[in-house]
Amino acid sequence: MENGIDKVSGSILFSEEELIEVSGLKKGGDFVEVTCGCTSHRYGDAVGKLRVFSNGNLEITCECTPGCNEDKLTPAAFEKHSGRETARKWKNNVWLIVKGEKVPLSKTAFLKYYNQASKNGNGIHKAHSGRVCHRDEFVRCSRCKKERRFRLRTKEECRIHHDALADVNWKCSDILYDRITCDDDEERASRRVYRGCSRSPTCKGCTSCVCFGCEICRFTDCSCQTCIDFIRNAEA
Repeated sequence: MENGIDKVSGSILFSEEELIEVSGLKKGGDFVEVTCGCTSHRYGDAVGKLRVFSNGNLEITCECTPGCNEDKLTPAAFEKHSGRETARKWKNNVWLIVKGEKVPLSKTAFLKYYNQASKNGNGIHKAHSGRVCHRDEFVRCSRCKKERRFRLRTKEECRIHHDALADVNWKCSDILYDRITCDDDEERASRRVYRGCSRSPTCKGCTSCVCFGCEICRFTDCSCQTCIDFIRNAEA
């Protein structure tokens, strides 16, 4: 296929000329990995590893601090995580190191599969592993009435959101993975529109990021109607 769009081997996704002197280069079975980063004037450089897949998926594992466990971030989510003050322009704000210089992602060849997927309107319904994507969701605190963000990237995160949504008395202090209290400000409305959709960071809900039931976000040990319906459909 022209441009190698249907080829999955990391060794043939890009030409040698396109990969020349790109820092952190690693070729996997179906991806190419390179060092990336995003610069905040307040916090400095946040460095990570960008994986580019032939289906258009872009995933970043953050390495901003030794204890950071953020992985499989979209470039938009990585941009936000880095503390970039002028976010929403990840194609220009996320950079690679080419020949020792920081080069915006938009000025490299590493967006060609992403751009091709968007141009064809195919959407990216699943990650490269075949798992359904889930966008970020919000739950309102029963005490302060503020909405708090829940990331749904893993089964554990989905369960935390699932249980919080089912608890009518859920409150900010119940969040296990972050130290948030009712005194903390609510996330700005302008930021809440960014929900982590793999196709568009401002997506209001599409088949790429809204799941109607899968093994990641449904639980056999839960007796709620949603989980019961999912189990019945799976057994049918």
